[in-house]
Formats: sequence, C-alpha cells, structure tokens
Amino acid sequence: MADAGAGSLHGGDAALPCPPEEQELSQRLRRLYPAVNQEETPLPRSWSPKDKYNYIGLSQGNLRVHYKGHGKNHKDAASVRATHPIPAACGIYYFEVKIVSKGRDGYMGIGLSAQGVNMNRLPGWDKHSYGYHGDDGHSFCSSGTGQPYGPTFTTGDVIGCCVNLINNTCFYTKNGHSLGIAFTDLPSNLYPTVGLQTPGEIVDANFGQQPFVFDIEDYMREWRAKIQSTIKRFPIGDRLGEWQAMLQNMVSSYLVHHGYCSTATAFARVTDTTIQEEQTSIKNRQRIQKLVLAGRVGEAIEATQQLYPGLLEHNPNLLFMLKCRQFVEMVNGTDSEVRCFSARSPRSQDSYPGSPSLSPRHGSSNSHIHSTGADSPTCSNGVMSTKSKQSHSKYPTLSSSSSSSSSSSPSSVNYSESNSTDSTKSQQHSSTSNQETSDSEMEMEAEHYPNGVLENSSTRIMNGTYKHEEILQTDESSMEDSCPQRQLCGGNHAATERMIQFGRELQMLSEQLCREYGKNTMHKKMLQDAFSLLAYSDPWNCPVGQQLDPIQREPVCAALNSAILESQNLPKQPPLMLALGQASECLRLMARVGLGSCSFARVDDYLH
Repeated sequence: MADAGAGSLHGGDAALPCPPEEQELSQRLRRLYPAVNQEETPLPRSWSPKDKYNYIGLSQGNLRVHYKGHGKNHKDAASVRATHPIPAACGIYYFEVKIVSKGRDGYMGIGLSAQGVNMNRLPGWDKHSYGYHGDDGHSFCSSGTGQPYGPTFTTGDVIGCCVNLINNTCFYTKNGHSLGIAFTDLPSNLYPTVGLQTPGEIVDANFGQQPFVFDIEDYMREWRAKIQSTIKRFPIGDRLGEWQAMLQNMVSSYLVHHGYCSTATAFARVTDTTIQEEQTSIKNRQRIQKLVLAGRVGEAIEATQQLYPGLLEHNPNLLFMLKCRQFVEMVNGTDSEVRCFSARSPRSQDSYPGSPSLSPRHGSSNSHIHSTGADSPTCSNGVMSTKSKQSHSKYPTLSSSSSSSSSSSPSSVNYSESNSTDSTKSQQHSSTSNQETSDSEMEMEAEHYPNGVLENSSTRIMNGTYKHEEILQTDESSMEDSCPQRQLCGGNHAATERMIQFGRELQMLSEQLCREYGKNTMHKKMLQDAFSLLAYSDPWNCPVGQQLDPIQREPVCAALNSAILESQNLPKQPPLMLALGQASECLRLMARVGLGSCSFARVDDYLH
C-alpha cells in the first residue's frame, strides 16, 4: 500500500487506519521480502477474480477457491492465478494452500504458471506451467505426463510451494516438511496458481495472511548466509592497497561533507589523506546546517548570504524551498521571526510586539560573522537589503520585523555567547571562507523554544542521514503535566500577524519566480502545503501536519549544504554516498532482470 504523499491535501482513504489483519499481512511481507519495492512490483496477496476459468468460484477475500463445474473429465478442469507475479527481488518466495475439502476425487493441482497459460487446465499440463497434484502425488512440468514426486494430499493437509529465484528451482512442503526439489530452470514472472477438477473441492490460500506451517524464514537465513559468504570471498588480490586508499579518501570526503571537522582532521592525519576544503569553510557549513536543523531557517539564510554572497540569488529554487520551510517553522514557533514575539525570557527581555526593531538575535557585539571590506549589511529576514555592498537581490524582499534596526547586522549568528572573549578573534577571509572558530563555538547556544521543544536540542548524522535527538517527552502523562499544548506561532498574536505578512511576501516571491521562469509545479505544491497548515486549529495533527516534524528539515538542510559545496567547486555529494547509491541501483537492476540473489545482498546489511 502506497504511503500518503508528503504534504498531500487529500487525506481521504489514505488517512484511514488499515484493518489489523491487513497491517499484519503488510508487516509479514516486509519482513519476508524487504528488498521488494511493492509500488513497482506488488506481491501476490490474493487470487485474481479476472484471471480464472469460469468454473472457479472465489470467496473470503479472494483467498478461498471452490469448484463449481461439472467435473466429468479433464476438460472440466479449472485454474486461477494470483493477482501479481512473484517479484525476482523476493529471492525466495513462499505460499501455502490448505485443503479444506478434497471433494469427490481430489483432482487438485498446486503450482505456478506464466501469464497467458490456459486456465481450463490443471497447473503443470501446459508450457510454462508447473504443478503438484493431490490425487497421485506426481509433479507436472509443462507436460501432461507427470513424474513421481511426493505423497498424495487430501482434506486437512497444508501444501506449500517455495520458489527459489536465486537458482530458479521450486520445492513443495506438506504439513511443514520439505518434499525436495520438484522443478529446475524455472522462467521468471510466474504466478502462484491452483487448479480444481471435481465438485466439492475447496482450498484456502495463505500468501502471508497467517504464519506459515513451514519455517520458510530459516530457509531464507541459509541462503542469505550463502550469498553474503560469496560476497566476502570476492577476490581482491594485489589491489588491496589501492582499494584501501580509495576507501580512505571516500570516508574522508564523507566526514568533510557533513561537517565533522575535528574527526575529518584526525582521520586525515592517521591515514595520510588530504582534505580539499579549508577548516573554516567546513565549520561555516556546519553552523548553517545546525541552524536549519534547529528550525532557525531565517538565520540560516542570513548566514548563507553573508558567507556565500550570490549563492541563493543564483539558486531561486533553493531560496524558495528555504523560504517555504521558514514559513513552516514560523507556524511551528521555532524561527526567530516569531520567537522574538514570544513571552519575555532571558533571550528576549527587550523585545516587545510594539517595538519590533529588536530581536533575540540582535546586538552584534560578539557576532562571529562579518562582511569583508564593507559595511555590515542590513539583512531583511534572510534577504540582503539594498544597503549591502556585497549583493543586491533581484527578488522581492521578505521584510523582517527588524527592517528599521540599526546598522549593526541584525540576526547576526552568534554561536557561543558564553565565550565573549572569542568575539574579538574574528578574522577577515574571502567571501567563501570566514573566520576559524574553536570546536566549542560550533555548538548552538541554549535556546528557549515554544511548543514543547527542549533546550539544547542537538543532531547527529548516521549513514548520511541526520538523526535528531529525542526532543519531545515520550511519556504522555508527563507531557501533559510539564508541557503546555502546542499553539500556532507559540500562541502569540503579534507573531501570528508577522507570519501572515511573511506568507503574503512569500506569495509575491512565488509570482515573480513564475513570471521569470514559468510555472513550477513543485513551487506550487510547496506553497500550497505550507499555507494549508493555517486551515487547521491544530496544525500538528492534521493531514499536512507531517511538515512540522523536525525530520522534514533534513532534505532542506542537505540541499543547502550541497549547493554551498557546489558553489565552491567541490562535489555536492560525497563519493561514498554515490557509491552506495550506485550499489542500490545495481541491485534494483538485478531485480528487474530476474536475478534473485539481489534480495540477500542488500546495502543496508553492511551499514550496521
């Protein structure tokens, strides 16, 4: 079942909870076949009401099959196929059939067939059709003549069919016991199939709706171990040193990409590798990432424009994405544009709704970001004003509540107010790489956020994905006691008005981009999703509320980080991530061409 699209305005059926039995089926199928992309290649879940002979009747969710023909001779045989073929990415696929009643003669066949095979026959009698028959225990491989294979089966027996897409074989089970290989050299894209021939015959299918009688997971573990052993035994030979050097460079570039400055330096020293980017540039990128991941997008925009002038001007799509995310964070109450209106705190003692020229980020006496060779620019909510001597924005200015502030740089990013002595150590560098600061200065200062976000929330990166620390209490009772109910813009009326004004300006930016570059469906959807939050009294629990989840900041952060790197003529993606992506794509291609071993060579298995 496809997940509801992110930001979709249509909750509809997708928002309704699945029945418990459907959830159990989906969970079991994901556990058994984790490599299968069910949006591209759905798994069989029932018999097809369209792909059957008319002597077949279906009931109980198209899982029960009963015979309703005359049953005089083999010309009255009837079969039914499953809704979908078995995806190669399963690696090993299994289903079971329980004999509810053997009927008059027990002329039943269980097996596989390709699309288009005649359904007026039992499985196994025609080309690309394979079956195990209950009346004589014979196996039929694309022929009307069977071969002795296993015991007969009758009422109460459970017959399983296992397809091994790694070696293209098939074996059956009876009541949980394997009967051995029945077929070899199987083609791809086969459908589970059952056939009946005499009155009274009834069978039930289990495609994962219930636990299987046979321990198929143990069999899968055996094959997973075989495939992984093959990978580990791959010969490297004399190229070991060359491979090690390449891998060390990939790890080093990965650490640099994500801003692990100290770790990257230590790793480079031990492995004798070279870091291409200056430490100050790495730390500047890290600061910007931390701002985005903390929900302080407006400040991240300002920092980006001061450190990398012209970057956002030449990337209007990125600028629009950031502005939409800033609007979402304003709704969330985390962006500085609305936090300056929150209840008076040590960070906002001098901020009043009636005097918006001051914000929690103002007063740049110990700012760590300065302009180079120019007056400190006046920024307007992340967009450089015309006072700046560094760049002039061609897009409508999204005015800040601090537009009439003094000439000191508003919303200057101060990363370590507790260490005021370091504020005088700022050095002028090129526009792409400013002052170097100590590792302690890279830590975000304690902030009070409304809406239940704890102070000093931090992030970490694992396997290329930002992982947020738990910032909300998990115990509901303790949340009720200690955390007030979340409110729009932190519950402040002036902040709400500022957010609405920002939204109007964001709409103007969207219209100008449309005039200059033509219609952009992604822009339209981002704006629509962001504005839709205002249609609900509780934005955090609505069909588009997932936008407010801190995890949604990660793709925005990654896009901004990549754009900064690209502007510095550095790879926008670390080679390690490209290699992982290529390996994953290789496995997908293997699945498409029917190489089942791809299912037990998952990249994720080697990242833990």
